[in-house]
Amino acid sequence: MLLDLSDDQDLFRETTVRFIETELPIDRTRALHDDPAGYDRGWLRKAAELGWFAMLVPAELGGGSISGNGVLDAMLVAEQLGRYVQPGPFLPMNVVASAIVAEGSAEQRLRLLPGLVAGEAVAAWAWADGAGRWGDGDSLRLTGRRGVVQDAGTADWLLVVATREHQPVQVIVPAAAAGLTVTPLTSLDLARRFADVELDGVAVDANALLGSGGPVALEAQLQRAVVLSLAETVGAADALLAMTVDYAKDRVAFGRPIGSFQAIKHVLADEALALEACKAAAVAAARAVQTGDPAATEVVSMAAAAVGDRAVELAQQCLQVHGGIGYTWEHDLHLFLRRIQSNAALYGGPSWHRERVCRYHGFGGAR
Repeated sequence: MLLDLSDDQDLFRETTVRFIETELPIDRTRALHDDPAGYDRGWLRKAAELGWFAMLVPAELGGGSISGNGVLDAMLVAEQLGRYVQPGPFLPMNVVASAIVAEGSAEQRLRLLPGLVAGEAVAAWAWADGAGRWGDGDSLRLTGRRGVVQDAGTADWLLVVATREHQPVQVIVPAAAAGLTVTPLTSLDLARRFADVELDGVAVDANALLGSGGPVALEAQLQRAVVLSLAETVGAADALLAMTVDYAKDRVAFGRPIGSFQAIKHVLADEALALEACKAAAVAAARAVQTGDPAATEVVSMAAAAVGDRAVELAQQCLQVHGGIGYTWEHDLHLFLRRIQSNAALYGGPSWHRERVCRYHGFGGAR
C-alpha cells in the first residue's frame, strides 16, 4: 500500500507474506472458524518472532521496528492480515503495547511489555460501550460493561477504559480477576473473536491505573486502532477486487468472458478507482498519526468514514459480479466481505467519524 517502501520494509512485507502463506493460508483459517479461541498460541509466538508486536515499542524497552516508523511498519503487517483474512489479536495487542509505552509506569512497562512483545501474553483493549463506577482509596472497584472486545476470551489481561471522578481513566485488569465475566459473541467475521466484558465490583489496587489517562491518551490509542483497521480493510478489498477481476476473465457467458461486457467493465473500473482512493486515505491517516500531525484526529476520521463506506460498497459490487457462486459457503468471497463490513463498524462507523469531524471544526453533534 505504501508506494515508497525502503528495501528493509519491502523485505519485511515479503517475509510477512511468506509466513502467512506457510503457517495460516486462507484454506487453513477455515478450520479455525469453529475454534473457541480462533488461533493457536504457538502461531502467535512465531508471529512475535517476526516483530509483529514490537513495532510500537521502542528499542530501549525491548521492541523496535524496521524503519523506525512503527505505525507505518505495522500497517504493512495489518494489510496482509486483511489480504489473507487472518485471525488473532494483532490489533489490540499493538494498541495496548503502545498505550503502556506512552502512559505506563516503569514497573508496568517492565512487567507487561516483554510478554506482549514475545507473544507470550495476550492483551485486549476494552474501550467502548458503557461507563464504569469506581470506589475511592488505595483499592479500586470497577463495575460496568465493555462491549465487543476483540479477543477478550483468550486475553491474559485487559486494558479497561472507565471513568473516575468524571474523567476517563484506564486500568489494567487480570482476566482471572474475581467479578470479571467474559461472554462470547457471535461475530460476522468468522476468523475473529469478540466478547462482552462484565465487571461486577472487580477490585484492583491503585497501581493498576495506567498513567493519568484522559482524553488525549485515549484519542491517540483510537487513532492507532483505526489506522491498523483501515490497513486491514484495504488489504482485504485489494485481494477481493483481484479475485473478482480474475473471475470476470474466466467466467464465460453467451460465449464470451463476462469481463468483456461493458457493464462489468464499468463496475470493475469504478471499484478499482475506489480502491486507490481507499489506499490513499489509509496512508494519509497513518502518516498523520506517525508524525503526530495536530490534525490527525480529523484526517483519521475522514479516512475512516471514506474507507468504511467505499470498501463495503466495493465488496458488495464484487459479490454482484460473482453472481450465484459468490453466495456459496465454499467460496472465499464472503470471508473478505465479512472482514470489510465488521471493520467498518469496529472502531466507529462512518457516521460516527463524520460527527467527529464536525466536532473537530466546532459544530455540534453526538460524539
